[in-house]
Amino acid sequence: MKKTNRHSIFVMVLPAIMVLLSMCSITITAKDHDHDNHHLSCDGPYVIYQPNGGVRVINVTETGVVKDTVYAALPDDFTLHVADHKGNYAFDVKLHPVVRQPWKQPQAPKTFIMSDPHGRLNLVVSLLQANGVIDSQLRWAYGNNQLVIIGDVFDRGYDVPQIFWLFYKLEAEAAACGGRVTMMLGNHEPMELAGDMRYAKPKYKMLADRLGMEYRHLFGPDTELGRWLGVCNAIQVIGRNLFVHAGISKEFYDRNLSIPMVNDTISSVLFMKSKERKAHSEFCKFLYGNRGPIWYRGLVLNDKKWSHLPSDSLDMVLRRYDVDRIFVGHTIFKDIKRFYNGRVIAVNVDNQENYEHRRGRAVLMTDDKLFVVGDKGIKKQLKVKR
Repeated sequence: MKKTNRHSIFVMVLPAIMVLLSMCSITITAKDHDHDNHHLSCDGPYVIYQPNGGVRVINVTETGVVKDTVYAALPDDFTLHVADHKGNYAFDVKLHPVVRQPWKQPQAPKTFIMSDPHGRLNLVVSLLQANGVIDSQLRWAYGNNQLVIIGDVFDRGYDVPQIFWLFYKLEAEAAACGGRVTMMLGNHEPMELAGDMRYAKPKYKMLADRLGMEYRHLFGPDTELGRWLGVCNAIQVIGRNLFVHAGISKEFYDRNLSIPMVNDTISSVLFMKSKERKAHSEFCKFLYGNRGPIWYRGLVLNDKKWSHLPSDSLDMVLRRYDVDRIFVGHTIFKDIKRFYNGRVIAVNVDNQENYEHRRGRAVLMTDDKLFVVGDKGIKKQLKVKR
């Protein structure tokens, strides 16, 4: 009889215990992993939605402590706290609905164009503050103007999710002011989301190993940042300008592709492994290949591998998409560079090196004028063909 009572009490109490555990934070301290803790630095947060409706929030503190909290439901005033890998550049983020932006947008009075920030939050903040895009508190200060990031936040640096959260936050703040933040996909977004970590800092795989999961699943379609990346465009038209991470090839032109179809198709297989994308369809294999928009370098490199696009073919591309020029990132140059008499503008540079040498790191577009800008503001005007 006593055994039966104890069993009944246990059955009655167990659900309450499970609810309490669901609200608890599990921490992994330096004592748990003394041998590798020094590799972890301030990181995250990562927000993962659970099949049962719960929300898992993971972050790493400045001291390398991994905090893993599961909420039965997020409170209405839920706020994420973000800081770079050293605990600097702190800001708060509230979650907001994510939707795909129109692939074609009007040009704002000012459009600030940057590319390939690659995990270096300090360089992003320096550039945006110097040009009045954000204020000293990392809040949107650009009014009804526009910020465009031509892909590649992942890899190389130590602040990947933090940069995503900054752009995510600024997106909502800009919209409230009549402005816009446009985050685009590069080639490193699909690489990391497919599990290709060859350019990632070791701390990211170490964190995933501690959590018993693949790092790419911290950005999967069931996460907040994954949902956001899942609706980012690979090709964007703003005014009379086309933006694409790498370039538009002759093979792309010959397929007579619509931009919305390209964006939707790239997104549809974004979270697949590379082999799965290739096996999904010949079209997906092409879009993610060397002649696709996130890899093709033939607009800025004249070599056999990339099949440099002839000038008359570029004219056909511009006419088809009804634009005057194309902005690209992907390929690194010493400074902002013009091609085809200014009909192609290459924005990607070595951000660390250019920061140290005070060279150009972005482009400011106002009406029909283009300016090279750096960490002290405008540096020079870019002459372009009208």
